[in-house]
Amino acid sequence: MTALEAVAVCLPPADVAIEQVGQALGLTPRQTTLFRRFHGLDRVRLDPDGTLADLLLGAAAALEPLRGREHLVRYVLFARSAPVSVPYPHNPVHEVCDKLGLGHAVSFSVTHHACAVGLLAVDLAGRLLADDPDPQALALVLAGEKAFTRDGKMIPETAICGEVSTACLVRSGGGRDRMLSYATIQRGEFDGRLAEDPLLLARFQQVFSDSMVEVILGALDQAGLTLADVDLILPHNVNRISWRRVCKLLDYPLEKVLLDNVAVTGHCFGADVFVNYQTAVGQGRLRPGDRYLAASAGVGAVFSAMVFEH
Repeated sequence: MTALEAVAVCLPPADVAIEQVGQALGLTPRQTTLFRRFHGLDRVRLDPDGTLADLLLGAAAALEPLRGREHLVRYVLFARSAPVSVPYPHNPVHEVCDKLGLGHAVSFSVTHHACAVGLLAVDLAGRLLADDPDPQALALVLAGEKAFTRDGKMIPETAICGEVSTACLVRSGGGRDRMLSYATIQRGEFDGRLAEDPLLLARFQQVFSDSMVEVILGALDQAGLTLADVDLILPHNVNRISWRRVCKLLDYPLEKVLLDNVAVTGHCFGADVFVNYQTAVGQGRLRPGDRYLAASAGVGAVFSAMVFEH
């Protein structure tokens, strides 16, 4: 059974107010106020001087349980939400592997699930490890990206993006943070640039909450659980208002959705749910035996949910 061995987070040094980001993006004061008052955003974390390799290495270097066990890592997966993250021939994944002594591992990127790709990478890592003859074998899942284009810096009327990165050690089996189910829905009719197609954006916003509810209930059904069994939801950090709507449809308490990081990190692509996992553990909000659900969505559109037992 797929399980999380450890999670580490790298917070970039620049703590930037959304007004400053909005000014750089050419947003009107009204648009920036909408992000702050309606969506609950305040600041984002950015690394203006660092590369993508620096960002990923920061998270991997903070993963204490990896040290001394590098030889057990069979796979390194980069959960990449954007189809292209760096210009050819740069390869940040190989750079990270070389610096960490993981050149022996099979390394590759996982994409085409947009910002839900982090959950896809965990599922894929677990499937690869299940076929490995060594029960101690590990996989390293990296997530987080540079917001280097306008589309990468903002989802229109929805979120402002940050550059926090995460690193997860995944194992097959174990007694903690076991994955109980994984569900995903692909809505290809929403493929396109939301910033340039207001009608597509409006349609996507209309179905967003219902699709998120559908995938959450699907993951719970796979796990043989109900919402009453879920002690905490780890969301993607797009905004607060979308999760209020989802909780209303689910009839689930909003206070059991960890939204602390929405205001302070921004939406960090495929890394959000892992950032929230570390926050939940640090705050003592997950106890042994608790069931929690990680949920994320990506434009294009993909909705995913994964249920764990802590």
